[in-house]
Amino acid sequence: MDALLRCGGSLLILTSLSSLSALGSPDSSKFVLHKFEQPIGSETDSVSKHGSTFETESAFEFTDRGKKVPLKATLRCSADYTPSFFAISGSTSRSSSIDTTIHITGRSANVSEGKSSREIPVPRRFFTIAGYAPASLQEALVRYWQRNGRPAQLATLPSGTVEITDRGQDTFGVGSDRVRFRRYSVRGLVWGLETLWMDDQDRLAAVVTRDAEFDHFEAVREAYEPALADFVSAGARDEIANLAEIDKGLPGRKTGALAITGATLIDGLGGAPISPATVVTRQGKIVAAGPAAAITIPGDAERIDATGKYIIPGLWDMHAHYEQVEWGPIYLAAGVTTVRDVGNEFGFITAIRDANNAGSGLGPRLLLAGIVDGDGPIAIGTQRVNSAADAAVWVKKYHEAGFQQMKIYSSVKADVVKAVCEDAHALGMTVTGHIPRGMSLLDGIAAGMDQVNHISYVTAAFLPEGFDMGKASLVEKMNAVKSIDPNSAAGQRVLAILKEHGTVIDDTAVLSELGTKAADEPGETVEPGIANVAPELQQQFQSGGATGEALSLAKLRWNKTLEIMGVLHRAGIRFVAGTDQSVPGYSVYREIEIYVQAGFTPMEALQAATIVPARVMKVDSDSGSVAAGKRADFDILDANPLADIHNIRSVRWVVANGTLYDPEPLWRSVGFKPPRLR
Repeated sequence: MDALLRCGGSLLILTSLSSLSALGSPDSSKFVLHKFEQPIGSETDSVSKHGSTFETESAFEFTDRGKKVPLKATLRCSADYTPSFFAISGSTSRSSSIDTTIHITGRSANVSEGKSSREIPVPRRFFTIAGYAPASLQEALVRYWQRNGRPAQLATLPSGTVEITDRGQDTFGVGSDRVRFRRYSVRGLVWGLETLWMDDQDRLAAVVTRDAEFDHFEAVREAYEPALADFVSAGARDEIANLAEIDKGLPGRKTGALAITGATLIDGLGGAPISPATVVTRQGKIVAAGPAAAITIPGDAERIDATGKYIIPGLWDMHAHYEQVEWGPIYLAAGVTTVRDVGNEFGFITAIRDANNAGSGLGPRLLLAGIVDGDGPIAIGTQRVNSAADAAVWVKKYHEAGFQQMKIYSSVKADVVKAVCEDAHALGMTVTGHIPRGMSLLDGIAAGMDQVNHISYVTAAFLPEGFDMGKASLVEKMNAVKSIDPNSAAGQRVLAILKEHGTVIDDTAVLSELGTKAADEPGETVEPGIANVAPELQQQFQSGGATGEALSLAKLRWNKTLEIMGVLHRAGIRFVAGTDQSVPGYSVYREIEIYVQAGFTPMEALQAATIVPARVMKVDSDSGSVAAGKRADFDILDANPLADIHNIRSVRWVVANGTLYDPEPLWRSVGFKPPRLR
């Protein structure tokens, strides 16, 4: 790869090319690949010269939760990095793949994607690239941009455009040396901003980005691996600053004292709606909320006429992985004013939390659960706890950093789960998470877990005793799912234990529902918001899907999931709305709609995304409902959600910490389209 990067005309570059030619062998380089700042794989790049053309071959592979994600790419370019051939094939995540080849001849390109092929015109300036990986392509992209006039926008093939911005210099410690890097932001390869750095030899040093699952992803040149944490922190600071610049220019944004008048108030506590109502805010707090006739509006308050509209508490997402700053405006646009993050990079998420909670960021209030995992074949790249001593260290660190909870992942051993729970409870924290391998739902509860992420761990408790979905045939799985009876004696025992322990279910049902998409079915038939996501995300949500008997099983499991959710709800088990990302912003709406589908009333569904999570997180004294003295976090809807829960999508204004936003500019600021229901 290094030789490909030296196709330009400087003395340094010419010297490097001469060295390559004299050696008569390809140049090569290596990047270490990371998730959550943990090494999970590598990329090796080799460059060879063919006449006036240079060719880079990249072999990229990492292992994520036990599954290999391999990717190969070839790029052929001229001296100024203009591509003539590009091919990429393999996987970009555990569940997504790519197979693209582009041949460029003059001003035309033949593009093959899977089994389809087409001819497209080639613009005067362009580059061939497809997403975040491999790192060698990002390096070549920046070099092309540098040598071709640094255009404000650069067309990319097979589709899209990118914007590259020079963001200044950083100096980091690498071993005993201080090394200077040039920092750039890139928009358009993935959803939102990436940050990358070039060294003083004009080679890519590191890129901080997200993979095709929205997960934090870093590629660092092997020599600069000691500076990984510095790259991550600097990238976070730069992206926060970039978002703050967007915030200042948002149309419709209002601060100061506000008086919302004429609306119907649904305060979230379950009482009858109040109409007409007035809500007055000042300095981030609600100072009055109730019948209009009973409230005196201060003379300095700006009046917002909301006649015919409906005020509800700001929504919560109780299962987030807030892995890029762009989630901030998306959450606010959707009416989400509080988010619980349940697994992230420590430095990144604390920086985002501090900025958002102080009012200097653009996003919802953040509450945090510190994630830990144990060693094992499906371990995720994050902090490891393999003993009671490890548990004590990480619980203490998260607690001292202001985290409210601990999050258990899938490879923590049973005795360590118990240790995490005991240490967390002693410090006033609660524990949420997965049910680790080798444990059952009831084992997790007995070990001290207060909450459970994902409805699949709950439904598994209703399967026939000893049944292993992982080892069963398709027919056996279907028969086992059909046999589930939550009203049986065994089912009632599960319900009794959940109720006795006050276990809270963070079901992420919306993620389960996405698994019922047929391979030939448009994604928006399952989640309408998919039609409105940013262009960089379209393929991700439209690709994939089940077929044949696998699809039948997925739909059968989904119907049984809805049945079990209804039974749990009627038994008094508390649910909190969480999306596990899914479709940014839009899946919060879908999660609430699913509750009604499972048998909740619209008010109960709304409460699962407002007052119930506030109570679960012990902040209901200042959040979760619209009342005097609480945070000024609420949504103003165009239509009544109690008459039709789908009206939850009709957000006209959002008030977050006392600042009023028009959602449409927020959606568009990160490339999304607003909901159709307005």
